[in-house]
Amino acid sequence: MTLSKDARGLGMPWEDLYGYAQAIRVGDTIYVSGQLSHDDEGNIVGPAPLNEKGEILDHSNMETQMRQTYANAGKILGRYGATLQNVVEEVLYVTDMDAAFSAAGPVRKKAYGSERPAVASTIVTTSRLALPTQLIEIKFTARV
Repeated sequence: MTLSKDARGLGMPWEDLYGYAQAIRVGDTIYVSGQLSHDDEGNIVGPAPLNEKGEILDHSNMETQMRQTYANAGKILGRYGATLQNVVEEVLYVTDMDAAFSAAGPVRKKAYGSERPAVASTIVTTSRLALPTQLIEIKFTARV
């Protein structure tokens, strides 16, 4: 039996370079690849400043990047007629836990439109994400 998959993208250059879909719908479930804080042209919104070795100097743009990441998740979900209200699980990958925790409460509450979003959530720290100036990446699972 062949699995029916409906793949969608946002037209970012790394979709072809890396070879992946931004999201896949299988049945009533949408699996959203890790979203980040890019604009419509693929530029990072709120890039982290880097030192001469390419290491992150500070994480003060975490909130800016987090807001844009949720906005981008909303865009790709919209390609299936879904919204963040359809999200049942998220995993946040961050480069600094303290900066992420400081931003996550207010940003998530606004993104989901609830003081206590009904979303299973996990947060993990990593030393580096795909792009050097990236502070956060979030993957989502949604049901429609």
